[in-house]
Amino acid sequence: MKISNKYSLLIFVLTFFMSIQKISNQTDTITTTQILRDGETIVSSGGIFELGFFRPGNSKNRYVGMWYKKTKVKTVVWVANREIPVSNTSGIVLKVIEPGLLVLLNESNGGIIWSSNTSRHVKTPVAILLDSGNLVLKDANDDGEGNFLWESFNNPTDTLLPGMKLGWNFKTGMEAYLSPWNNNDDPSSGDFTYHLDPSGYPQLVMKRGSDVVFKTRPWNGLGYSEMPNLRQNLIFIYEVVINKNEAYYAYGFVESIISRYVVSPSGSAQHWIWISRTQSWVVFSSAPTDNYDRYKVCGAYGSCNIDNSPVCGCLDRFLPKDPEGWDRADWSAGCDRRTSLNCQNGDVFLKYSGIKLPDTQYSWFNESMTLDECKVVCLKNCSCMAYSQLDISKGGSGCLLWFKDLIDIRQLSEAGQDIYIRMASSELELKGRNKKVLELILSLSIGMILLGLSLMLYLRRRKKRNHRLRSCGRQGHNKDIEIPMFDLYTISKATNNFSVNNKLGEGGFGPVYKGLFEEGQEIAVKRLSRNSFQGLDEFKSEVICIAKHQHRNLVKLLGCCIEGEEKMLIYEYMPNRSLDLILFDPMQSAVLDWPKRFHIINGIARGLMYLHQDSRLRIIHRDLKASNILLDSDMNPKISDFGLARCFGGNETGANTSRVVGTYGYMSPEYAIDGHFSVKSDVYSFGVLVLEIVSGKRNRGFSHRDHHHNLLGHAWRLYKEGRSLELVNAHLDVSGYLSEVLRSIHVGLLCVQQCPQDRPSMSVAVSMLANEGLLPQARHPGFFTERDAESSSSTTTANSKNQMTISLVEAR
Repeated sequence: MKISNKYSLLIFVLTFFMSIQKISNQTDTITTTQILRDGETIVSSGGIFELGFFRPGNSKNRYVGMWYKKTKVKTVVWVANREIPVSNTSGIVLKVIEPGLLVLLNESNGGIIWSSNTSRHVKTPVAILLDSGNLVLKDANDDGEGNFLWESFNNPTDTLLPGMKLGWNFKTGMEAYLSPWNNNDDPSSGDFTYHLDPSGYPQLVMKRGSDVVFKTRPWNGLGYSEMPNLRQNLIFIYEVVINKNEAYYAYGFVESIISRYVVSPSGSAQHWIWISRTQSWVVFSSAPTDNYDRYKVCGAYGSCNIDNSPVCGCLDRFLPKDPEGWDRADWSAGCDRRTSLNCQNGDVFLKYSGIKLPDTQYSWFNESMTLDECKVVCLKNCSCMAYSQLDISKGGSGCLLWFKDLIDIRQLSEAGQDIYIRMASSELELKGRNKKVLELILSLSIGMILLGLSLMLYLRRRKKRNHRLRSCGRQGHNKDIEIPMFDLYTISKATNNFSVNNKLGEGGFGPVYKGLFEEGQEIAVKRLSRNSFQGLDEFKSEVICIAKHQHRNLVKLLGCCIEGEEKMLIYEYMPNRSLDLILFDPMQSAVLDWPKRFHIINGIARGLMYLHQDSRLRIIHRDLKASNILLDSDMNPKISDFGLARCFGGNETGANTSRVVGTYGYMSPEYAIDGHFSVKSDVYSFGVLVLEIVSGKRNRGFSHRDHHHNLLGHAWRLYKEGRSLELVNAHLDVSGYLSEVLRSIHVGLLCVQQCPQDRPSMSVAVSMLANEGLLPQARHPGFFTERDAESSSSTTTANSKNQMTISLVEAR
């Protein structure tokens, strides 16, 4: 297979790589007449990196290594003699010798402890430490940039620095890969290795010995689909280059940031950034993301979804190979098509969306093909099992084909891609019949929802029509409501024909797009997925619950579009997206100082109070969480996503259900266990949100070194011990707002109490936040149980990334 594709970023190539390869001045060098002894160092000209002898942790051994000079925490990024420690450095020196070697030498006996693997001979070799952290060996008389005899960037240890290449040089046969330290006291190679595997379409691979532990999915032109942090952004630029000479992964930065990409002894690839204000390292991204990100955990054609139970399931139209093993949570046998392929009689391809693409070890790609051409090539080859678009940036291009069974598939809530899988032609016929049945069901359902809709009103004026929808309020409280109707052409034009570049995200309802009307108004368009059964109910609930309600802390519904099979809701656009994207991001959360956080807490409280007691119908949201709080340009919070909400009239304040919906970590105990929901269920969710906003930590997946409580348990423990301020985000300055902070934590704990009757109403909570009066003592929170260490670790790992809405049928 000819590797001929190169995804390069002009900014990265022209500005970053050119700048990092500038040679530092000659004062930071080692020549054949100079030596480096223990206690001495050489420093890059910019003073960024330092090279010398060091002793790791509590070890008595000495090593030659490189570390950041300016960070308060001594962080080693490269070790020369990692496998050959020196116990006594007396007489041990680092020097350059002819004909061109950098060596760690025992002067007493002339023995070489460590040496660079230089093959070329020069008369005047010199070692130079560059500002990039690259220790290079070159001819002192050669002024050419990059013409090195040897460089540490080609011989990394556990750290990938900006400008380093992780991958292969096919001309020399040299591979640069990462291997972690054994532990903090021992920098020798650990159990894991991190590679760019060039077989098939290249992908990053974590191995333990010869066993594959984790694989990224193919680079899609923007990033890795399962690792949203490893996508182009305003801070970092990521790149994968693939051509006949080399295949590698690299990254750089736009802003002046100290960062490193490290493989930990436990086998986790972590991207760290240095925060100058707090003088500490913070994890920017990590892979694998959870325990179920392990390689092929669900077997062939099995799909992993951590929000389901069990987490493994077969793809649609596939069945378990070993049903008994499947029931025992042994998914390794994977799944088979329910209808066998028959290539001679003709197969078809069915589209599967929103997934982490399969392992590409057995694949072929072409960067210039269209998707239609890709289908033709795959269809002609009976061994081709699936195809997909190679590059989704700039409108999409290229072709990626899979051969052999598809393994290591995962459902993704965001940034998932489409894949077309080979199926028997009879499946397409069955899909057609099912589609007709579904269309009939949808038509009847929409007809009930839109009962009373005036279909003949303004037929010739399609751009601005008002349709009447009959409210589905309970027990005689139905009232007609009117919302503006937009035609499909207007919405399609506003969203650039639903361009992938306009896509903001996707949920159970379907995808959400950013749009712009001709008059300049920005909008957000929720487009009902044709395959979404839950989305149809959400569509109805959104119209009923939000159409007539106007409040500064509720997202505003501008109208809807119902045309043919298309059903869409049009909202005001929120420039700062959702609260969770900022609050739980180590970098972005810095914009949320305490006044902004307290403003957000109060805004959410007022919005909920309006829904519970001041709106036309009493509304229980049932899915209040950080991702459903949108922020406008002034950071004003607006409650959104009323797809799971329930409306009540009169004095009704709650109900029971056998279908529990909501999000783990935010659901109250009485709702999650018994299916009973009320206004106090929303109060509980609000309390969780308050504690998350104060701490900057998610309740679900929270972990602490001293105990195994969730965030609520941690907050309760600190409250009882009079140490509530320790809950506050470590990077948050609250010195001038201590009373507000303590009151917010106290109110949050009052809202998450175990018994619903102990929780305040939202009107009381609003009053508590606004006044300085004495607050009642908080009782212990709901779901306050200590987890054992093993289950805590598993839960933390599995659920720290995603907060997906769930449905539990037949609650106990």
